[in-house]
Amino acid sequence: MNFLLVAINAKYIHSNPAVFSLRSYADRVYPGVTSIYESTINNPLHTILSDICDQKPDAIGFSTYIWNIGIIRKLLNDLPKVLPNTDIWLGGPEVSYHYESLFSEYPCIRGIIVGEGESAFTRIVGQYVRSMKIVLEEGDDTINISKPVIGDPDFSDIPNVALRERPSIIGSELSDMDSLPFIYEEGMREFSHRIVYYESSRGCPYRCSYCLSAVDKTVRFRSLPFVFRDLQFFLEEGIPQVKFIDRTFNSDKERAKAIWTYIHEHDNGKTNFHFEIAADLLDKESIDLLRKMRPGQVKLEIGVQTTNTDTLQAINRPMTIRKLSKAVEKLSKNGNLILHLDLIAGLPYEGFRSFRNSFNDVYALRPTQLQLGFLKVLKGAPIEDECEKFGIVRSSDPPYEVLSTRWLRFDELCELKNIEEMVELFYNTHQFDHTLALLLKAFDTPFDLFHALADFYKEKDLFHITPARSRRYEILLSFVEEKTTLYIEEIREALTLDFYLREVPKSRPDFVKEVPEKGRIDISQRDPVTGNFILL
Repeated sequence: MNFLLVAINAKYIHSNPAVFSLRSYADRVYPGVTSIYESTINNPLHTILSDICDQKPDAIGFSTYIWNIGIIRKLLNDLPKVLPNTDIWLGGPEVSYHYESLFSEYPCIRGIIVGEGESAFTRIVGQYVRSMKIVLEEGDDTINISKPVIGDPDFSDIPNVALRERPSIIGSELSDMDSLPFIYEEGMREFSHRIVYYESSRGCPYRCSYCLSAVDKTVRFRSLPFVFRDLQFFLEEGIPQVKFIDRTFNSDKERAKAIWTYIHEHDNGKTNFHFEIAADLLDKESIDLLRKMRPGQVKLEIGVQTTNTDTLQAINRPMTIRKLSKAVEKLSKNGNLILHLDLIAGLPYEGFRSFRNSFNDVYALRPTQLQLGFLKVLKGAPIEDECEKFGIVRSSDPPYEVLSTRWLRFDELCELKNIEEMVELFYNTHQFDHTLALLLKAFDTPFDLFHALADFYKEKDLFHITPARSRRYEILLSFVEEKTTLYIEEIREALTLDFYLREVPKSRPDFVKEVPEKGRIDISQRDPVTGNFILL
C-alpha cells in the first residue's frame, strides 16, 4: 500500500510541514505506508503528473492552499485519465470550507479531510491497510499470487472527513499538541536549503475577520519541555532560520518569555528565529529580554494592518495603536532585532487617504521591513460573509484578492500595488538607506515619496522590465533630477555611499565620480540586520 501525499509549494525554498506531520503521525501505527512527493507551482503540469504516476500510488492526498489550488484543479482533471483506479483525497484550508461542491465538480475525489488532519489521516490509512487483500490469479497449470489490492475500506465513522456518499462531517476532532510528531526527528536531509517551519501552538485567541484562525475557537500549546527539546535539536544542527508558524506567538506572555529565554541562553551564534507577535501585548520584561538577543538572532513579524480605529473595530481586531507604537520604538532602540511590520490594503473604512496615514504611521516606526499586503477574502474567514455589507469586490480566483471596496477604487488599489513594489525595491532591500533619508526632505510624507517613485516608474515604463541592481541607482538619480529640486551632487554622494556599502562592483558605475577612500569600508563584514557592509 502506498498512500502518496502531494505538496505543491510556492517556491523550492518552502516546505510543507502539514504532509510531513501526517506521514510521521501515521507511521507510528502503519510504518512505511505513506510517502511524500513535493514540487512547486513553477514546474510544468506534465512533469508533476508524470512524477506522481512514477510513484505508483494506491491513493493520493493533496495539501491545498490558495497558492496551489489552481494547479491541483488541473491535476484533478487529468489524474483519473492516467490513474483511473487510484483514490484521491484533499485536505488543507482551501478545501476545508464550501467543500461540498467539489464532489460534483470532480468525480475522482473519494474524500476530503476538513480541518486538522493527523488523526483523521491515520484512520484513513488504517482502513486501507485493513482492507488489503491478496488476489489469486489462476493459469492453465499454476496459481499466481498478485500484489495485494485494496478491498472495500469503510471511512464512514471518521471525524473530520467528508465523503462523496456523505458530503458532510460527523464531528470535529483535535489532537493534543504533545502527541504531534516532531517532523525533523529523522534528520534534515529532506529540508536542506529550505525554510524550516516549527509549530508550538495551534489556534489563536483573537477573531480578526480576515483570518482563518478566527474560526478556530481554541488555542492549544505544545508543552515547554517538548518545545525546548525541539529547539535544542535546531540549535545543535545549526539551522540558519527557524520560522515559528504560531498565529500569535506571545498570546501567552509567560510562555513566550520562557521560549525567548531558552533561545537567548542557548544561542549558537548562527540560528535566527522568526516569530509572529502582537506587539501591544509585550510587557517591559519581554522587551528587555528581546533587546538582549544577539543582533540578527530574532525576527519579529508584527501585523499592524491599519492604524484606522474604525477599521480595527470593523475587522474585530482589538489592538491599541499607542501601545504597539511604544513597544516597537523600544524594540528598535538597540538595533539588534529584525522588525517586519505589515499593512493590509482593502480593509473596511480604509480609503486611499486613510491608507496613506496608516503607511506614514508605520513608516515612522522605522521597521527593518515594511510589507504592503492586500486583503484576501479567504474561504471560511468571517469577512467572507461581510463582503456585501462593506462593498468588497474580490477576484473569483485564488488568492481571492480584493479588487475594490466602498472606500477604495480599483485604480487606487492598482496605485497601491505599484507603491508596494517601490517599497520592496527601495526600502526593504536597504540598498538606499542614506539616499532615502535625503529624498524624504523633498516630500511631505514618506508615502508621497514612494507614490512619486511609482508614478515615475510607470511614466518610464519600468514596471515591465527587471533592472539590474546597479541600474536602480541610476534610475533613482534620474528620478531626483527630473522630479525634485534637491541638490544633485549631495544625492550623488549618498548614492555612491549606498552603492559601496551594499555592492562589490567589478567596475565603477557612471554615476560615481570618485571611489571612496581605500580602507573605509570593511567588505568582509556585513550588518546582521540590514546586510550592509560595515562602514569603518
